Amino acid sequence: MSKICKISNKKANNGYSVSHSHVRTKKKQNVNLQTKRIWSVRKKRWLKIKLSTKIVKSLHKIRL
Repeated sequence: MSKICKISNKKANNGYSVSHSHVRTKKKQNVNLQTKRIWSVRKKRWLKIKLSTKIVKSLHKIRL
């Protein structure tokens, strides 16, 4: 499956890994995805969704 957050649509970011001698090599910074079970009010069942940790934190805040 793809490494994209289902709610925020966050994707991988391109960046450089810089060595001590300042040699730059390309690297990919992936999103920190976690599989979570979320209750769907419309479907009235649990859904397994891949979410970024930032979205998980904000969902937790909203519920309280």
